[in-house]
Amino acid sequence: MNPTPKEIKWPAGFDPSHSPVYVKNDLHMKANPGEVWTHLTRANTWPEWYPNASRVKLINQRVDQLQSRTKFRWKTFGISLVSEVVEYVPHERIAWTALGMGVKAYHAWLIIPESNGCHVITEETQHGWLSRLGKIFFPKRMHKLHQLWLTELEKKAAGISRSK
Repeated sequence: MNPTPKEIKWPAGFDPSHSPVYVKNDLHMKANPGEVWTHLTRANTWPEWYPNASRVKLINQRVDQLQSRTKFRWKTFGISLVSEVVEYVPHERIAWTALGMGVKAYHAWLIIPESNGCHVITEETQHGWLSRLGKIFFPKRMHKLHQLWLTELEKKAAGISRSK
């Protein structure tokens, strides 16, 4: 069965029913879907507006926008990761893998246009010993910080400055 445009296309091994760590966040944004896409795919600017991302560096291309098969290094949740964009449908969906010590993750985003903006859904699944420890010791941290990512993305896309 093919997923609807509102569903994540999970690769083998990352379906939430078979992953020890799973989080889903969403936000109805009063922002233009094209602006949301632009800011979401400019990974090297995430640290300017999303405090849980740092040291983002695209490693296999010269343009500053994520594209299909873009590889990038970054730090989030205190962990250094190497990610690769594995799903890319402009202005609609993007997903990347993330590999780091004790973590193997899949993070997907959907942008669904609405009459007054868009509905953005992000879901992530993880495997690995560090992921399981994080779930035990910080059970709500990923959900909380992904919701912050969404609210800051909305502000950025709508042209609202982040308060420091």
